Amino acid sequence: MPLFRKDPCGIICIFMTYLAVFYADYVVVRWIVIQTLHNSLWGAFHAVAFNSIILLLTFSHLRTVFSDPGIVPLPQSKLDFAELHTGTHKEPSRKDEYTVCARCETYRPPRAHHCRICQRCVRRMDHHCPWVNNCIGQYNQKYFLQFLFYVGILSAYAVFLVVFSWIQDCEDCHKDKLITQTRILHSIILVVESGLFGLFVTAIMCDQLQAIFGDETAVEQAKQQGPFRPRKPRLALLTEVCGRGSPLFWVFPCQSPPKDLDLISGYDV
Repeated sequence: MPLFRKDPCGIICIFMTYLAVFYADYVVVRWIVIQTLHNSLWGAFHAVAFNSIILLLTFSHLRTVFSDPGIVPLPQSKLDFAELHTGTHKEPSRKDEYTVCARCETYRPPRAHHCRICQRCVRRMDHHCPWVNNCIGQYNQKYFLQFLFYVGILSAYAVFLVVFSWIQDCEDCHKDKLITQTRILHSIILVVESGLFGLFVTAIMCDQLQAIFGDETAVEQAKQQGPFRPRKPRLALLTEVCGRGSPLFWVFPCQSPPKDLDLISGYDV
């Protein structure tokens, strides 16, 4: 079932994200392809390729926004904390792996944490990201990685097209001074925008990969909770996030991440 947080900060960040993406598309198509490559097949190629990346970026972003990050369901009846303190409450199996969330008033599986923005506990929560207006957790981290990947590719591609359009000889380019100045202005803005977003997502991607390979989420690192299990190979850790399919399909936001990660991780919750 699709989810959407009514968080003003998250909604503004989503709007800014698509404003930046569609502005980049406008500059590339209107002021680079049409102005400098309109008589070449390379113009059509770059327009299709750039918009294909935007399509994949949008799809992965929307799946991150609307996917369930791994919300722990609430109990049908609230727990009696008085019984918990007296020890008369019936504990679940393997209780040493469970914790109690006083805010949700429920048991939560290992590595689940409470998000103060979503007001729910999330399985293997890494952090709450305003740019996707959702938590990054067990079930949507794959889509978040894809979103970062496509933003990085799009940023690099945009900078390449701007540089390429200015270093090549263009006899058919408009000689009108106003058009040339407008093209220069849009090119500068696009390079600055692409550079900032590119560096930003690269830093987040490195942090995400470090967390995956270290088998420790950002919340766990902040709380210094230490590793929860013996170290596993990096490919196995990536498989837990991206799925058991071929790694060639990990970059496409069409395959859902595995829902049985508790079994893969060695937890029966």
